Amino acid sequence: MLRRLLKNFRYGVIPVPGRVIAVVFFLFLYLFPVISGHPLYMRMFIFTSIFAIFAVSWDLLSGYTGLVNFGHALFFGVAAYTTGLLYKFLGWQPSVTIPLAVLAAVAAGVLTCFPALKLRGPYLSLLTLAFPLMLLGLVMFFREYTGAEYGIPGLPSIAGSQTGEYYICLIAMTASVLIMWKLTDAGSRYVRTGLIFHAIREDEIAARATGINTIRYKLLAFAVGGFFAGLAGALYAHTHGIVSISSLNLTMSFQAVIWVIFGGIVSIYGGVVGVYILYPLVFLSRRVEALFSAMQKALPNVAATVPLAKILEFLHELAGRPYLVLAVIVILILLFMPEGIAVWIRNKIERECPRCKLTNAAWRRECRACGASLH
Repeated sequence: MLRRLLKNFRYGVIPVPGRVIAVVFFLFLYLFPVISGHPLYMRMFIFTSIFAIFAVSWDLLSGYTGLVNFGHALFFGVAAYTTGLLYKFLGWQPSVTIPLAVLAAVAAGVLTCFPALKLRGPYLSLLTLAFPLMLLGLVMFFREYTGAEYGIPGLPSIAGSQTGEYYICLIAMTASVLIMWKLTDAGSRYVRTGLIFHAIREDEIAARATGINTIRYKLLAFAVGGFFAGLAGALYAHTHGIVSISSLNLTMSFQAVIWVIFGGIVSIYGGVVGVYILYPLVFLSRRVEALFSAMQKALPNVAATVPLAKILEFLHELAGRPYLVLAVIVILILLFMPEGIAVWIRNKIERECPRCKLTNAAWRRECRACGASLH
């Protein structure tokens, strides 16, 4: 068994640059507590892992099936409030509340899909956009139970230490991404959902004409998307320690869209790359802002016309507006890398063999398997 794994790693991973980068990336994440273990960065990576699950679940639902969901925060918020309410009124621990919260998110996904079955395009997107707003209205109406704008504080941690939280969230992210990647792999020999999702996205009428039960697979897409978005919401509630209305805000839904489009839609790994680049930028913006503020105070009293003082003042103001910087970055990516930064990099370092369709390093002249010319 070990020999077979080593053989697959040698011939299936090492010759493909993208897979090598992925292995190094995950190896770094799993060794980070040993390398650094800084509490601030540990907390940053905990939330990044959770939001990676959330972003990839949107890519599975909207990217692969074409069912563009602008209310993906519904599943996130349903799970977060379910686990919070179960703890508040029943005193149940995360080991019980998180699975129940995920099931509640799956139920929300299925219920959301029923009225959306007859709609397509912008009409479907507007319908899904209304659901989290409706739930937000219920949260504000039943304030004696949900806490309204104050939320439900004091939720227990999923582990006894920050390191435990880190590894639980990281393992959950790794497993979730692998499962969603397998479910959407159109070339899989055993799981055919990926091929069917592609067919529904490209031409639903033609897919139905070939005998595919498109309603069943739409329900499956909403259920799976709700499952993993709910898992992210439940983990976020317990790692954050509080459930608040921010879990249902429109910002939460559109953040998933931005992360996936930035990294690369219809790729699964694009969502992971997008979150791990953009979320740390926003998370660390306060620290950068404080750094520039300290540098300004350390400078002697000089005239405002001094270029260094003007530059520091500009950087200080810019660090205080992370979403402005984020918007500029996303616009530049859409202009110059419309397929997403992760897909753009992959296309630069990898090349597919025109004969056997095997992935090769871009700097090779011949395929490593069949010897066909790659250029």
